[in-house]
Amino acid sequence: MEKIFNNTQVAFSLKSDTELDRAYFLFKLIDSQPLVRIGTAVTNFAIKAHLPVEGLIRATVFDHFCGGVNENDCLSVVDKMYTKGVSSVLDYSVEGKEEEAQFDAALEMTLKTIDFAKERQAIPFAVFKPTGFGRFELYEKLGEGQTLNAEEQTEWNRVVERFDIVCKAAHDKDVALLIDGEESWMQDAADDLVAEMMKKYNKEKAIVFNTLQMYRWDRLDYLKKLHEQAKQDGFYIGMKLVRGAYMEKENKRAEEKGYPSPICESKEATDINYDAAVVYMVEHLEKMAIFAGTHNELSSYKLMDLMRVNNIDKNDERIWFGQLYGMSDNISYNLAENGYNVAKYLPFGPVRDVMPYLIRRAEENTSVAGQTSRELTLIKTERNRRKGK
Repeated sequence: MEKIFNNTQVAFSLKSDTELDRAYFLFKLIDSQPLVRIGTAVTNFAIKAHLPVEGLIRATVFDHFCGGVNENDCLSVVDKMYTKGVSSVLDYSVEGKEEEAQFDAALEMTLKTIDFAKERQAIPFAVFKPTGFGRFELYEKLGEGQTLNAEEQTEWNRVVERFDIVCKAAHDKDVALLIDGEESWMQDAADDLVAEMMKKYNKEKAIVFNTLQMYRWDRLDYLKKLHEQAKQDGFYIGMKLVRGAYMEKENKRAEEKGYPSPICESKEATDINYDAAVVYMVEHLEKMAIFAGTHNELSSYKLMDLMRVNNIDKNDERIWFGQLYGMSDNISYNLAENGYNVAKYLPFGPVRDVMPYLIRRAEENTSVAGQTSRELTLIKTERNRRKGK
C-alpha cells in the first residue's frame, strides 16, 4: 500500500511557520522526560498557588493541544480544520470533579455539544467521560458487585438518568455519541450501563459508542460477548477502539492489590490485540461501526487495507479514524486528503481545569516509545521543506 503518512506538506498545511516552530519547541520539551517531570510539577504548583501562569500556558501547550476555553472559542479551529476535510469532536476535558452540581454542568455541556454537532457537518460526534456524570467510587463499587446503600442508589439513579438524557438527545438529533473508557476497576459498571444505552438507542444504527482500550487483554472477548447480546436483543454496536491511556496506573494497582495485571504483557501484544479487534469489527460491519482512535501508522494502514480488500468505500459512515488535536497531523490530514472519514478530538475548557488532561497527555507522550521523536522528525522535515522553497 502506498505510504501516505510521510507527506508533511499536507500534514502541516494549516500551520504557519510560527505555529510550526511552537510545535517543534513543545515536542522537544516533551521528548525530554526530566523536563516533563519538572514542568509538570512546576505547573501543578503554579496552578494550585494561583500564580499568573495561565497566559503562558495558553500561549504554548494549551493552544497547541486544545481548541479553546469554551465551545464557541473552538469554532474557528473547527472551521479551519474542516477546510482540509478533518472533522472535530468537541471534548469538554475538565477532569476530577466529584460534586453533583458539576456532574449536572457536564451533562449540560454535553447536551450543548450535541446541539452544536447537529448544526455543523464539521462536528460528527459528541463525547463524554463516565466519571463526568458520576462519582468514580460508585462505578467501582458496582463493578465489584457490592450493594449500594440507599443514598448511593439514589445517586446512581441520577447517573443513569444523565446517561439516558444524553443518549436520547443524541438519538433524537441523529448525532453519534462517543463514551470514553477509563480505569479497569470502574469500567465494568460503565460498560453495563453503555450496553443498556446501546440496546435502547442503537436499534436502527450505531448512535451510542463505547470505548475498548485494547491494551487490556480481555477486551476482544468482551466485544465478542457484546456481539452475541446485540444479535439476541437486536441492536447495533458502536465502538471507539484505542490502545489505552492508564497503563502505569493499571500495572501499579494490580501489583499493590495482588491481582494479575489487566494489561497486555507487551506493546507488541497490545498491537496484535488492537488489530484483531479492528478485523473482527470490519468482518461484522453490517452490525457495527468503528471509531479507530489511533496514532499508530501501521494500524491505520491495516484498516485502510481491510477497507480496500473488502470493497468498503473510503467514506463509509461506519468507519472513522480519530486522532487527538495537536498530535499525528501526518495521519489525520493525509487520511482526509485521501478521502477517508477522520476526526480530531478537540479538548476545551477553562485553562486551569484542563491542565490535568494536558499533563496526562505530556506524560503519555513520553511513555509511548517513538511517538514524540516521530512528531519531531516530521516537523523538522516540513521546516526544511519550507526553507528549501
